[in-house]
Amino acid sequence: MARFDRAIPPGGEGKITLKVDTRGYGGNVRKSARVYSNDPANRIQTIRLEGFIRRPISLSQRTVYFQGFSSQIITKTIKIRGGLDKPLQLEPVQFTLDKWLAYQIEEVQPGKMYQVHFTTIPGNYHYYQGLLKLKTNYSERPEIDIQVRGRFRNASPPAPAKK
Repeated sequence: MARFDRAIPPGGEGKITLKVDTRGYGGNVRKSARVYSNDPANRIQTIRLEGFIRRPISLSQRTVYFQGFSSQIITKTIKIRGGLDKPLQLEPVQFTLDKWLAYQIEEVQPGKMYQVHFTTIPGNYHYYQGLLKLKTNYSERPEIDIQVRGRFRNASPPAPAKK
């Protein structure tokens, strides 16, 4: 979003204010804006903004997908990393898929990095979706929602080919 003085007298000064919504961004970010004028020597100028956006919490992925046969046991893991200078704490609040999945939260680096392991429970089902909601001690991101989806066939996986 930009705000600027619409008219600037020749030889005068004006003000340009740029606002960047950083939600969803992390790491090194570059943004630019073009300024158009009626100055014949400088019709277009480019303003570049660069910065490093530190995320309070980063996830290796926001959604976990399972696909296969209903008789299989499949495990998927996501990583959760704290990005602030204080220890991260996680506490499960809600899990809507306990009939289809089990999960385990493992603290890999105390206060910094966790892994959440999801494992399928064999059974007769075709499709499910739900979530694991975690409460954090970071006011910048008090909750984490991990979406989980699964699509399965009710057959056994094919036997390995004989050589």
